[in-house]
Amino acid sequence: MSTPRFLDLPPGVTPQKIETPQGTFAALEALPVSGVIERWPALLVPGLTGSKEDFIAVLMTLAHSGRRVVAVDLRGQYETPGPDDPEAYTCPALGADVDALCQVIGGGDPMHLVGHSFGGLVTREAVIDGRTRFASYTLMSSGPAAVEGLRAVNGRKIVEELPVLGIEHLWHHKFEPEALAVDVPDEVLAFLHRRLTSNSPTGMVCMAEQVLSMGDRTDELRQVDVPTLVLYGEHDDGWTPETQSEMAARLGAECVVVPGAVHSPAVEAPETTATALVTFWNTAEKHFLDTRSNAM
Repeated sequence: MSTPRFLDLPPGVTPQKIETPQGTFAALEALPVSGVIERWPALLVPGLTGSKEDFIAVLMTLAHSGRRVVAVDLRGQYETPGPDDPEAYTCPALGADVDALCQVIGGGDPMHLVGHSFGGLVTREAVIDGRTRFASYTLMSSGPAAVEGLRAVNGRKIVEELPVLGIEHLWHHKFEPEALAVDVPDEVLAFLHRRLTSNSPTGMVCMAEQVLSMGDRTDELRQVDVPTLVLYGEHDDGWTPETQSEMAARLGAECVVVPGAVHSPAVEAPETTATALVTFWNTAEKHFLDTRSNAM
């Protein structure tokens, strides 16, 4: 799971509840500490066992570029409630949540959208369905289809063990030992336990089933006219760097490999990741405005 290195919120970052027709979503909102909001907003969507806190280290830097930046918990994740209905956790259903969030956050402006890992599969649905106008789209450590390698093994463990043995069993026999092995501070360890056990068990199982079975929609995504960035760590163990590089080529997308990072670039290399996002967003906005001006 993505493990934040600290939990103290930087200046300009505050917890929020975002009301939408799809429900209420827990969020972290970042605003420029100085200056004004002069650029289009961004929405950051986490992965399966993650949460909005996975983006804490990049939020202040992203907001300093002159925009509102919002990271959310998906339906059934951590501080966002979710039902026991499995259909609420399919990628299309969660993609509809992303559409609703963008319409509230954007207020009619085009949105920058970032999906991390499983969040990439969810946000891809929102981009393809065409209900929201996006200024740009970033797939962060996410692939074209079902997850691969060790993370596929972890997903199967969730599907097989959680319904029978419960979330506490997964914590004590998998997630806690992994965190202790890398000397996670006590405060972060307590947060990881609280976050995991706050998740909807139905949601976790259904999301894991989705990430294990997702089909390749790269060709459909390529048909959408939106600037796209594929960003991943050079040692990614979810979808291989080769898989993500090939996906970027198929999409005709920009591709950024983050040195030293594994599967969570926003945690493992926050400054490099934030710089890459801001550069991409600013270029996408200029392209969007130039295209609209030329069409007039």
